[in-house]
Amino acid sequence: MFDPVIAPSGTLLGLLQRGRGDGTLHALAAPRAEALAALNHCVLHDPRHDWQVENRSLYYARLYLDLHGDLEEIERHLCDVDDHRDTDEARTGLALAVLGHLASYGRADALRLLRHYARSGANWAWALDELALRDDDAGLRSLAAPVLARFPNTPEGDAELAATVRDAFEPRPWRLWADDPRADIGPRIRAAQEAGSFDRWQRQMRPSGPRPGWSVQAVFDWVEQGLERGAALHVPAARCLSAVAGADDRAAILTAARSGPDGARCAALHYLAESSDPAVLDLIDAAVSHGSRTVADAATAAFERMCGPEVVSRARTWVHRQDALGKSAAGVLACRGVAGDDALVLGALRETVRTDGPDAPMLWTLVDGTGRLGITCAAPVLRHIYRETASSQLRGRAARALAATDGSFPTGFAVECLWDCEETTREVAALHAETGDVRVAERLRRLAADPAEEAEVQTAVRSRIGPDAPVG
Repeated sequence: MFDPVIAPSGTLLGLLQRGRGDGTLHALAAPRAEALAALNHCVLHDPRHDWQVENRSLYYARLYLDLHGDLEEIERHLCDVDDHRDTDEARTGLALAVLGHLASYGRADALRLLRHYARSGANWAWALDELALRDDDAGLRSLAAPVLARFPNTPEGDAELAATVRDAFEPRPWRLWADDPRADIGPRIRAAQEAGSFDRWQRQMRPSGPRPGWSVQAVFDWVEQGLERGAALHVPAARCLSAVAGADDRAAILTAARSGPDGARCAALHYLAESSDPAVLDLIDAAVSHGSRTVADAATAAFERMCGPEVVSRARTWVHRQDALGKSAAGVLACRGVAGDDALVLGALRETVRTDGPDAPMLWTLVDGTGRLGITCAAPVLRHIYRETASSQLRGRAARALAATDGSFPTGFAVECLWDCEETTREVAALHAETGDVRVAERLRRLAADPAEEAEVQTAVRSRIGPDAPVG
């Protein structure tokens, strides 16, 4: 996936790229041509760093509806010659998902474009999944012949078809086509379904990959062989050690954790951490201070998985370190610390923003911890993260932390969060936004009536505008 270029947060494009509620509000107040240009840029150049966890499609589809935007730019993008040169689904996935939502809102032009792309586009499988949720049976049946034409009527083509049917995200079209009376469609789909089912059964029955022997040394040899192949197996190896290690093996495992080869050392550290061995914290310290990068990373990961008062106590000592273990210690305090640790968590939050910026991965844990501990003086830093981060997931976490720490949240950011791209953020807003604001009351009613809105959001909305909780 490419690394998107995100515009400044104070611009219309920057707001829309981030999926902020203010992006919609500013777009509706801006000249329509300017708003549509920014919207098209976002849809055609996916701004998300991780499309698997960040939502944008419903957010952009709703804005197309509000702006009465046409789909010419999306059509031009999908039908461009680059579609068959650059077949990465990241190029077209967001546009297809937006079309899917628009089709569910009754946009016939979106439905037609999805059908056209399913017939001729490179990322046809994504378009077919969108249609599986929105199109009628007649529309899906009309796609059977062009889709099957993609698979040559050869043993190789039949094998590819069977794998496609087996792994289809939405099975509805394939089930419809299996009942197709045409001799070149129905029987072929049924044969592909049977082949896929048999292949799945074979994979379940036939073990794959190497397995360690039934001894501690065999597990160490196995994980070392995996590391030589470039496979990090120390976590499953630690589980294997839990099954094979006895009390007499502790000395060998301690030796491996202290001075063994990298693979065995990583596995031993994870095993000792999971069993809360009293020696493991000192071994983790030594691994981070003097081990290789592989060992240091495994040691910090093992520490983060540990629980218990001794872990929190050690985190208070390590939080001042300027290495990965210091960052992990701050995360442990954010997750498991008590009220007396608020100064340490706040200090780590401020330092992380100052040195690594508002998109640092460590901020996810620290922001959650700030809200959990109710650190009210952290509100200014949380507001900065909320405004500047390019991650809609991190912004949602900041919104939840602000709801717990900032008395101005209900009349401030909670209002714009009602238009946010993340449903969890809209849910927080629905629970906290000040309903005396006319915009809030109208937005809550619209969310309650929108069939595309998530059930959790609508439940939160109705808790505010139900018969026993009138808006206004």
